[in-house]
Amino acid sequence: MKKLLLAAIFMIIFLPALLTAGHNHPHHNHNESAPHDINPLIEEMHRLNDVFTQIVSAVALADAEAVHTAIESMHGAMEKTHEGIHAETVKLPKNAHRIKEFIKMDREFHSGLEELAKAAEKKDQQKMQSLTKKLFDGCINCHQTFRK
Repeated sequence: MKKLLLAAIFMIIFLPALLTAGHNHPHHNHNESAPHDINPLIEEMHRLNDVFTQIVSAVALADAEAVHTAIESMHGAMEKTHEGIHAETVKLPKNAHRIKEFIKMDREFHSGLEELAKAAEKKDQQKMQSLTKKLFDGCINCHQTFRK
């Protein structure tokens, strides 16, 4: 439990910086209509930053309902990013030639979010903790591979 608490504190402190580092995009309200020129991947990352901060806090507090609610707000984000990839409005800042790998990682990540939602429905605290760590590791791996 001490390891989880330390990991949660680390994520709360450093996750926003990890997810937004290198972006000079202003943070905006995600409930507003986004202009058409916004990169859907950047929009997804901003949403994910907000959601993952909520998830980390909720998992640390064993608040399964808050975990589930946070995850629900991500529905449609992956599809919007993948549409942008096909429309060529999404460009990876690094290793752009590995777009298929990115899509696979993105699908796996969102699948992990669904797994986390199921664990939250069952109020399985141990599973929620392990999945949250796995998802966080996925964030870091993706950023190391595809961010400048």
